[in-house]
Amino acid sequence: MLFPTITFAVFFLLVFTGNWLLMPRPRLWKPFILLASLVFYGWWEWRFVLLLALSAVANQLFATAIERAAGAAARKWLLAAAVAVNLGVLGWFKYYGFFVTSVVNFLGMFRLNADLPLLRIVLPIGISFLTFRVLSYVVDVYRGKLRTSSLLDFAVYVAFFPYILAGPIARASEFLPQLAGPRDPRCIDTSRAFFLIFAGLAKKMLLADYLATHIVNGVFTTPGQYTSLETLLGIIGYSVQIYCDFSAYADIAIGVSLLLGFELPDNFNAPYTAISVQDFWRRWHMTLSRWLRDYLYIPLGGNRRGELRRNVNLLLTMALGGLWHGAGWTFVVWGVFHGVLLVGHRLWRRATDGSRLAAWRERWAYRIVATAVTFVLIALGWVMFQARDLGHGWAVIERMFGGAGGSARPAAGDLTWVWRVLVVVAAGHVLAGVRPIAALWEKISRNPWLAPLRGVAWAGAIAACFLLSAPPADFIYRMF
Repeated sequence: MLFPTITFAVFFLLVFTGNWLLMPRPRLWKPFILLASLVFYGWWEWRFVLLLALSAVANQLFATAIERAAGAAARKWLLAAAVAVNLGVLGWFKYYGFFVTSVVNFLGMFRLNADLPLLRIVLPIGISFLTFRVLSYVVDVYRGKLRTSSLLDFAVYVAFFPYILAGPIARASEFLPQLAGPRDPRCIDTSRAFFLIFAGLAKKMLLADYLATHIVNGVFTTPGQYTSLETLLGIIGYSVQIYCDFSAYADIAIGVSLLLGFELPDNFNAPYTAISVQDFWRRWHMTLSRWLRDYLYIPLGGNRRGELRRNVNLLLTMALGGLWHGAGWTFVVWGVFHGVLLVGHRLWRRATDGSRLAAWRERWAYRIVATAVTFVLIALGWVMFQARDLGHGWAVIERMFGGAGGSARPAAGDLTWVWRVLVVVAAGHVLAGVRPIAALWEKISRNPWLAPLRGVAWAGAIAACFLLSAPPADFIYRMF
């Protein structure tokens, strides 16, 4: 069940109504929202509802055992077991085929034939997000930052449908306290909720899907048929597409949650305005960045064991973060590429601190240059993220610098003037973010004279998204 569909609209209308009717009765509301979330997830493949149930029960048992364990050694062993079980399930579904293929290819380099079974395993959608959520619960209980909740509360946290497929990665410590008491529908920020939902629909249906169909897919499918300029436009187009696509899901998820009475953490903050790759990761997929920092980078040693160890920890964290995105060497290369950029930025900052360059960093000219260079590096990294394998990714990069071949017509040359305007607006949105627009709308929405028009305006705006868009495409991050 995709967000930008009539099916989801009907589903959410029913859930929204039941949510507020049953909210004063928590004993009925919690089973209702859990059942609705299971229906949402099971709409794609009902058999994987069992995976959610087993994950909730197993991790609740681990967390309870850790909380009740007497000694530190027992608590560590229980935590290790919980991590091993969760990563084992993730590895089986997501990385089994990647591991077998990699071993066979490696042995083939030495002319050794390995007859390893390659099974066709269906990947449960959102399994990586599920794994990170449940691990945050168990680890926070182990660290003493969180008390175990009831199994029903934890099951609601695990299955809550707005974020179950592609985030944001709401931690248990952020979500579970919101289940403590009933919410008042009069206190819901409906203006922000509808703005986020509309912004998400517009970015996904009018921008991301159109860029994919008319610019990006052709360049990345058959790069040899395109010129350097067309390939460059395709790479920039994908940079815009993946931001609009993923941030659209996050916007809709946060907006839908708000209408149900829940606050989810923000996931994006104008990432392409970043002045460094470090700044980019403070703005892009922020819930993942914080998760990797708190549950991987810091436990590895973080900054506490010297410069060399810090750089190794950073490279390892980004490599594993890349592998988390997908089972392929392209994702590992993408993660290592970002790790190298982060280490390089640290070394450059350290070398220039106290020099004239340090003072120049505060000037507007530096920020413009730094933003442009950062965007170029990020866009170059997206090539491997999108490529189906390393050879294909290299072919796209080679074509961008090769120059010859393909059509002489620019990749965006067939766009009508309407879509050209939309692409320009998309680029401006990607660079500036929606915060200024959201702030302006918030001021307008507070005007009591406009209250009768707001409902009509939102209905018309959302209807326009459906009327102007092509058939909805899947979200890029849904299978991660």
